[in-house]
Amino acid sequence: MDFLDMRFLSFIGIKKIPDAPWSKYYKKGDMKINPRNENIYTFVKNQMKKYEYENKTAINYYGTKITYQEFFQKIDDTEKKFRILGVRKLDIVTIISANIPEALISFYALNKIGAVANLLHPLLSENEIKNALNLYKTKYLLAMDITLEKIDNIINQTMVKKVIVLSPDTSMKKIKKIIYKIISFKDKYFVNSKSIYMTWKKFMKLEGSYKEVSNIVRRDDPSLILQSGGSTGTPKGIVLSNGNINAATISALRAYPDLDKNDVILGIMPIFHGFGLEVSINDAFSVGAEVVLIPTFKSNKFHELIKKYQPTVLVGVPTLFEALTTNSNMEGVSLSRLKYVISGGDTLNKSRVLNINNFLYEHGSRTNMIQGYGLTEAVAAVSVDLKGNSHPGTIGIPWPGIYIKIFEPNTEKPVPYNEDGEICVCGPTVMLGYYNNEAETNQALKFHRDGNIWLHTGDLGSMDENGFITYKQRLKRMIVVSGFNVYPSRIEEVIMNHESVLTVSVIGIPHPYKMEVPKAYIVLKKGYHKSDKLINELQELCKKNLDHYSVPKEFEFRSSLPKTIVGKIDFNKLQKENERK
Repeated sequence: MDFLDMRFLSFIGIKKIPDAPWSKYYKKGDMKINPRNENIYTFVKNQMKKYEYENKTAINYYGTKITYQEFFQKIDDTEKKFRILGVRKLDIVTIISANIPEALISFYALNKIGAVANLLHPLLSENEIKNALNLYKTKYLLAMDITLEKIDNIINQTMVKKVIVLSPDTSMKKIKKIIYKIISFKDKYFVNSKSIYMTWKKFMKLEGSYKEVSNIVRRDDPSLILQSGGSTGTPKGIVLSNGNINAATISALRAYPDLDKNDVILGIMPIFHGFGLEVSINDAFSVGAEVVLIPTFKSNKFHELIKKYQPTVLVGVPTLFEALTTNSNMEGVSLSRLKYVISGGDTLNKSRVLNINNFLYEHGSRTNMIQGYGLTEAVAAVSVDLKGNSHPGTIGIPWPGIYIKIFEPNTEKPVPYNEDGEICVCGPTVMLGYYNNEAETNQALKFHRDGNIWLHTGDLGSMDENGFITYKQRLKRMIVVSGFNVYPSRIEEVIMNHESVLTVSVIGIPHPYKMEVPKAYIVLKKGYHKSDKLINELQELCKKNLDHYSVPKEFEFRSSLPKTIVGKIDFNKLQKENERK
């Protein structure tokens, strides 16, 4: 399934409006979301013209302030350099970066061309990077300096023609730039000795002509690829259209109508995470808010960020708010400017929500934490608890323009209110599909008899008569580490490659602030025994082939693993056993 095949899935419209008991909580017309036929770049730029915030600060990066007018000028300049380099509409350009200005400038510049930005985590293993570059046939790569050693090991096994090296110091002020180069200058050897590498500075000095081609970028065109494990844990590329992103932004601005150009948002959530890119960045740019870009978040410095930038909006995963409430230096720090505190990526139980709300009030805040629910396949957020009408313990009601129903798992038979079933989503933010994977796409996106496409989330929950949803558990086997999806089957596949391993099962165990981390139960082959050397080998194997979040925190060796009645490893029994401990 390529991009053209996917287009029939995008914006076919809702054939039959589903029941929406929650619509009473929104203003008339809020449930109708129909973005204009334009790309993300044009949408945000039109917002800037409409609300006249071009002279406001768009990005605050270590004290370097970039106004919206300057930001869009940088985007336009960068677009020309990409064209000179050879980037064209529908080319997939991979960006491996943390939250730095050049990564965001590149994202919008590529979108203006009609190219597709494929965003990857800088902590992916070299094999995962290689596989992704080959899957998307990437010719042009933007990569942070910290990833270059991994990239250099695999670059000859890919189609990449040019690597543009991104460095966190590019937009820093002079003193900070010098300090960064002394402490962590990663790109000198590669850039100076190998022609495939090019610094951002050299890239921006490119000169040359390019052939003018039709550049009409439409709502239904693909704009972005974000990563997911699909239903099996094998990496999948979630393809999102311009319309998906713009619809998500319109929806968010209706749910949070008092966001405006006077707001300050801490951009801690990474741009390669749908929740971070859409809610922390694109939504903020669409109202003219100031985004404080944080490429590396240190929980013990949270209090310094609060005091220095005085944010009005905090967006993060539960890990972030655990770090906030457990930071001993927060005593006496005021949170009185906070307008919104939004948590997503994973759910918090009622007691933890109340604990965070008490912490907020003790520090002068007059707002509760808003808990949302979503998945990258629908641009991160599909439901949210309401400010002023909060229901702690629930994941709120569907966002404006989004419809959610609870069906019997893997069917289209709805269950009654307050009964458990699979959470399914319908609306304009639902993805085009998984890149080049029709089987997985058809498993996730299903045409129902009502004529609508429903995204089957694989999550279990219930809905009450007012539309408030209670999340129960995942139907699919998955661990969520600091808001990132981790798939046990993928970890098991890697561990089984070690010559000593007979069988393995991976479960999620509680962690004080990451919520969950993987733990591997291993049975060794005859003649092998547990040792520090063996554990180190398993750790290195995982580090080389898995991203940072997927490396098991613990390895436990056993003579056997529990089995189900049909002879499969009973990971549920291991999970319950661990919970009892």
